[in-house]
Amino acid sequence: MIGHNSTAGSLAADRLKAFVDRIERLEEEKRGLQEDIKDLFTEAKGVGFDSKIIRICLRLRKMDKADRQEKEAKLKLYKTAMGMTD
Repeated sequence: MIGHNSTAGSLAADRLKAFVDRIERLEEEKRGLQEDIKDLFTEAKGVGFDSKIIRICLRLRKMDKADRQEKEAKLKLYKTAMGMTD
């Protein structure tokens, strides 16, 4: 039995190490991608685009149409309530 538990423990340790190794590799890739995204925002800003507005557009594009319309309607309502209409 001791040999079996030792083998099982070794397999569990190997599996854990494999998970941790994969997570570390993905974290490194993520850092690289984040750096690429940062560079793109810098490039867009350099040609005159507003990076804050681009971020808002990205958030809105991730929403489905109904959620986006609801958010825009609420924003319009709030702006009207605060006297911020055009």
